[in-house]
Amino acid sequence: MGFVLWALFAMFWLANSVRTRGVDENTMRSEGEVSVLSDATGLTFLPASPNGQAALIFICGSGIAAEAYAPLLRPVADKGFPVFVVRLPYRFAPLESHKQAAVSRARGLIAAHPEVERWVIAGHSLGGALAARMARSDSGSLSAVVLVATTHPKDDDLSFLRIPVTKIYASNDGVAPPDRVLANRGLLPSHTKWVKIAGGNHSQFGRYGHQLFDGTATINRKTQESLTQLAILDVLAEIGGPD
Repeated sequence: MGFVLWALFAMFWLANSVRTRGVDENTMRSEGEVSVLSDATGLTFLPASPNGQAALIFICGSGIAAEAYAPLLRPVADKGFPVFVVRLPYRFAPLESHKQAAVSRARGLIAAHPEVERWVIAGHSLGGALAARMARSDSGSLSAVVLVATTHPKDDDLSFLRIPVTKIYASNDGVAPPDRVLANRGLLPSHTKWVKIAGGNHSQFGRYGHQLFDGTATINRKTQESLTQLAILDVLAEIGGPD
């Protein structure tokens, strides 16, 4: 009986820690120049007048709802870049088949939008690992890669990539600690741009609770989001901004 109670408590705590919170409802509303579309596989922010030829695919972290990344990514669409947020099957993508399905969803977006000339694949935590997987297998379809708060690539050697690669990590991240992130730098190309967010942690890349094992941030969430946005926008502007 004690084990059952402990298991129930652990499940409740985990579910609560990744629950979306603090997202302004206006962020999720179609208004102005951006349309917001949501379905079972993803969340989309579509600008009425795209700013150039590039778009962003962002794969969610394990357990994190696509809506938790809206404050981070809606401003990217406000700048004129289409943003497609890929939901993980069953939120956590617990099986290998679920991880493959998430990558297939990203591939499907590329196939469904031939009007986009250049794609940036990105992801947070497990989403970053899946983005790295896609960069290895689908590099010909991509124009840039952004890996956020992940120790990956671990098993995949991406040093062959000729496209821009950006690695964003936080100094106080306890889930993807800086030393483990940097330990795998040899698996990334030498031209990789490293963006260290001093004082940030793992959980503040999205709008949800404090993840197990994460460190304590010494900057606020909005500051961390803004710095991450700038890094993503720099990549989009580099590979597909207006002529």
